[in-house]
Amino acid sequence: MRRLVLAALLVASPAFAAEQVNVYSARHYDADIKLFELFTKETGIKVNVVEDEADKLIQRIKAEGANSPADLFITVDAGRLWRAQEANVLQPVRSEKLEKLVPAQLREPGGLWYGLTKRVRIVMVNKDKVQPNEITRYEDLADPKWKGRICVRSSNAVYNQSLVGSMIAADGMAATEKWAKALVANLAKPPRGGDIDQILSVAAGECDVTLANNYYLARLIHSSKPSESEPAKKIAVVFPNQADRGTHSNISGAGVVRSAPHKDNAVKLLEFLASDEAQKLVADENYEYPIREGLPVQVTLAGWGQFKSDAMNAALFGRNNADALKLMDRAGWR
Repeated sequence: MRRLVLAALLVASPAFAAEQVNVYSARHYDADIKLFELFTKETGIKVNVVEDEADKLIQRIKAEGANSPADLFITVDAGRLWRAQEANVLQPVRSEKLEKLVPAQLREPGGLWYGLTKRVRIVMVNKDKVQPNEITRYEDLADPKWKGRICVRSSNAVYNQSLVGSMIAADGMAATEKWAKALVANLAKPPRGGDIDQILSVAAGECDVTLANNYYLARLIHSSKPSESEPAKKIAVVFPNQADRGTHSNISGAGVVRSAPHKDNAVKLLEFLASDEAQKLVADENYEYPIREGLPVQVTLAGWGQFKSDAMNAALFGRNNADALKLMDRAGWR
């Protein structure tokens, strides 16, 4: 069951209304709860949290309308933030702190949402099967040499949609569709399971190459289960496109709900989540990258080395998600 932390959300008395903030979150991490507790300790503002899938939360906010108790919507992936934006459930926020703390490419230009963590979708390979520098670009995965050697998550995965959305922006629709068709032709098996399943398939020799978000491998490395930590030792990471646009960098982020009854507190929480203190905690505990250069990177991620991130605005590839899904469908990426 989804974790549900909802304290007197609908029956709070006016006397306490100014000292709380109601969060609808599609992130299901213990690190986030620690952040909310720390925010309450520092500000006295209580954080009430409802957790569910992003699309369900968006629909809930729409159904609740002007009476929605939600103040802040938090989710993973720019594509889902774009869906909330398109559903007209967010309001623009202007904050000097946020504009200073959140790089321009990791926030919606009009202030509808702000990136709070960075996660990169990288190439992961079996060390025994793939030599260093055999793959240097996402585009290389279309090479026929990889036929029968690639595992990948389905096109329904929003992370893949955003990657393809970024490629549409970088390479154009026609070139990206040609790439996607070639990628599908190189698959070792039909897409099935999540990122961790793909990584374990690479380690098991079922395929040699996959695409996955960075934190999934870090979780396996740090797992207390040998069935997860041992396979992780067989995996090497590749940060693609270092010689040109950089590696695709996605976000988790948040926006203030249009009908927020506690807008000021929602903005305060947003600013806190972008602070150095919060960035360090979530990076250390959830293996995500901080949104700003110069902040400490979790030790395992730091060991993979520095890399160049694609500077494309997250709003652009988020907006391209719908076109990306149609393209993937035409390419046979199921």
